[in-house]
Amino acid sequence: MKRNTQLKIRFELTRLQTERICSPLEIEDYVPQPIVDVSPPKWHLGHTTWFFEAFILKDYLEGYKVFDEGYSYLFNSYYNNAGKRVERHNRGFMSRPLVREVMEYRQYVTQKCVELLESSPPKNVLDIVEIGINHEQQHQELLVYDIKYILGMQPLLPIYGNGFSTSEELSEGFAPFKAGLYEIGAETKGFSYDNELGKHQVYLQEFEIAKKLVSNGEYLEFMKAGGYRDFDLWLSEGWDFVQRERLEAPLYWHQRGKDWYNYSLKGLEKVDLSLPLQHVSFYEAQAFATWKGMRLPTEYEWEVASGRLNWGQLWEWTNSAYLPYPGYRKMPGALGEYNGKFMSNQYVLRGGSVATPYGHSRMTYRNFFHATSRWLFSGIRLIK
Repeated sequence: MKRNTQLKIRFELTRLQTERICSPLEIEDYVPQPIVDVSPPKWHLGHTTWFFEAFILKDYLEGYKVFDEGYSYLFNSYYNNAGKRVERHNRGFMSRPLVREVMEYRQYVTQKCVELLESSPPKNVLDIVEIGINHEQQHQELLVYDIKYILGMQPLLPIYGNGFSTSEELSEGFAPFKAGLYEIGAETKGFSYDNELGKHQVYLQEFEIAKKLVSNGEYLEFMKAGGYRDFDLWLSEGWDFVQRERLEAPLYWHQRGKDWYNYSLKGLEKVDLSLPLQHVSFYEAQAFATWKGMRLPTEYEWEVASGRLNWGQLWEWTNSAYLPYPGYRKMPGALGEYNGKFMSNQYVLRGGSVATPYGHSRMTYRNFFHATSRWLFSGIRLIK
């Protein structure tokens, strides 16, 4: 099958999946923005559409007419090369355009992209289409995070539905690895983001990595032992964060009498002690590891060990700052802003989660968030 035909199929399926994720929502759910990190579902629908219009259709589809000239200002995210935009924290004030109009915008751009792909465009265009598909898949995962936060902050804790649930991990013990030189990074063939390149060697000391993620039950022991009150366990900025936010438990946990409950997309449920812990910041992950007398893996250790681990339920915090690999070169123009300019004050997470679209992640994939981030589907794996 020709590459343009393969991408056409993937493109259409990706566009449908974004809308499926939103289908359980009521119309009122499409607009709220409870915190700056959370974008309204309506904005995600518009932004992922604008991406294809701005970076593909305007330049490569002859005679293309922009759907609405004002939408670039509304739905640009952080691309300075693409012009001015609504400030991120103001996305929730956008009651217009209507959800119906955003869906019409999606249909228009989807059809035009299909026309372009059916015309057998050159490789450089297909490469950008593939980036666009992966970009929309990233936003599908963010949509799940954001929908959960929007609903989880409602007083009535409404139910979204089934799906995006974790399961108990049964593996026990630690997997050992010898000291030595290991190759890190993606091959140049096949799709990868620029931050996964280039392939290079690192020297690692001997280590042992846990075969399963930390469970809710293990973390509850940390809480009962006073983990959130013991400053000796925390990095300085982490302790400031805990004090400022008055944290006593992971995000979405609620105490009812002596019992702990947590909000999932199925509603409020009693905490299942056997399930993997999720929705903790890097600071909480680091403090727990210190309490256990262990540490978090570096991203290099994680990548080397990934072939012997079951991963993909939750993104796993690493102890590695998000920095460029040797020989890193960002793409020119607006697409060069995709990853490179965020290589400061972020920590790398590895693996994937139950909200990651099928086939989107890989062992070299470098996700990254600020150390205070909790609303993503994040968990903890330990090194001893």
